[in-house]
Amino acid sequence: MIGRTARAGRVVTRHRWGVGPVFATWTTLALSCALPSAAWAEALPEALAKAYQTNPQLNAERARQRATDENVPQALAGYRPQIVASLSAGLQSVRNLLPDNTIQTANLKPWIIGVTVTQTLFNGFRTANGVRAAELQVQSGREALRNVGQGVLLDAVTAYTNVLANQSLVEAQRSNVAFLRETLAVTQRRLNAGDVTPTDTAQAEARLNRGLSDLNAAEVALAVSQATYTQVIGNAPSQLKPAEAIDRYLPKSREDAMTMAIRQHPAVMAASFDVDVASTNIRIAEGTLLPSATIQGSASKSRNNDPTLGTFAEDQASIIANVTAPIYDGGQAAAQTRQAKEMTAQSRLVLDQVRNQARTAAVSAWATNEGAKIAVSASESEVKAATVALQGVQREAAGGQRTTVDVLNSQADLIQAKARLIGAQRDRVIASYTLLSAIGHLDVKTLNLNTPDYLPEVHYHQVRDAWHGLRTPSGQ
Repeated sequence: MIGRTARAGRVVTRHRWGVGPVFATWTTLALSCALPSAAWAEALPEALAKAYQTNPQLNAERARQRATDENVPQALAGYRPQIVASLSAGLQSVRNLLPDNTIQTANLKPWIIGVTVTQTLFNGFRTANGVRAAELQVQSGREALRNVGQGVLLDAVTAYTNVLANQSLVEAQRSNVAFLRETLAVTQRRLNAGDVTPTDTAQAEARLNRGLSDLNAAEVALAVSQATYTQVIGNAPSQLKPAEAIDRYLPKSREDAMTMAIRQHPAVMAASFDVDVASTNIRIAEGTLLPSATIQGSASKSRNNDPTLGTFAEDQASIIANVTAPIYDGGQAAAQTRQAKEMTAQSRLVLDQVRNQARTAAVSAWATNEGAKIAVSASESEVKAATVALQGVQREAAGGQRTTVDVLNSQADLIQAKARLIGAQRDRVIASYTLLSAIGHLDVKTLNLNTPDYLPEVHYHQVRDAWHGLRTPSGQ
């Protein structure tokens, strides 16, 4: 877990070189920052829940999925009758020349009203296959949505831990600057007393300026990470609590990680559904080569007051069955069928590629996570040893056995060790979440986040069998 080495708190060593604080690591610093406003502290699960609810990228993907759901009722429309009403009316001026050379004129107001109902009986199974393809697209879209959700949660973890790490680095650099200022002041006093040379003072001053530069760089990195946090989570970071790795959710071996990745990762499952969609499109293309049958019923009423006609009104009703069979369409249907087969072959190759990528990502995430554990352990030991070394050098310098530059070098070693430990602790958390994402389990349910899970099937069932209506289920 993050920050195990910092539980001892802050160690302060007094010596004739000044007060040299051995600054705390990530967890202790984060806790000390959180103490004044502990009631407003935000833990990582809370930040993940906010990102899951408000992240624009994720909400946009949900809207895309809802639009994909509408492909199913569009395909189901092929089973339903098509009803068309028509109405025409107008003014017509007529001038007739009769056989006896007389002229007849009239101003007419003809109109006709009718309704036509068309029902497809058979269309080469294109409707059935179209419905299946639309349903498979919905399944693929859901997996794509799940994959985007994983990416957003992982981005949120990264943003959260980056802010924590950069806050600790800023505190570390501030402690380093304070140490260097005190060291410079002590060196100047010893210079005035004739104990050291101007070289010692110049070395202390140079290290202080380097420390100020490092502090500025750390503050810039913190500002950038805070802006990224606001973008991903949806609000500015306040008091953040220490984050922990999630080893309890991870596979026990690398082989388990690979197996879970190639079977359960949403990108793999989405690519698998895409293969099914492409295969179904072949049957849709082949359906255009089969006969089609429709039945059409119509009724109409017309009126015409032309005196030269034998009738002034006409009412019609008809039922017509129509069967068509394609003979030759210039090769279009055949080309579409061949194209669909090539697209299916491409989809299968893409599926193989995605599986390989998932396997590689799982192995990489596993190795990174295991390496992060070792890095944290090694960094903890390094910080402990560097702390003891600094204290020893300070005592030796007080006895005249070490120079100012020895103290400065030992302090620089400790600063670097602390920075590496902070980075290792951050990487440890991110690596554990990355591995969970690589096996396809980085979601609200697995993490048990305090937020409702978005269920795309709810909208799907709301619109699947809708025969009419222009408003979305949300009221838009």
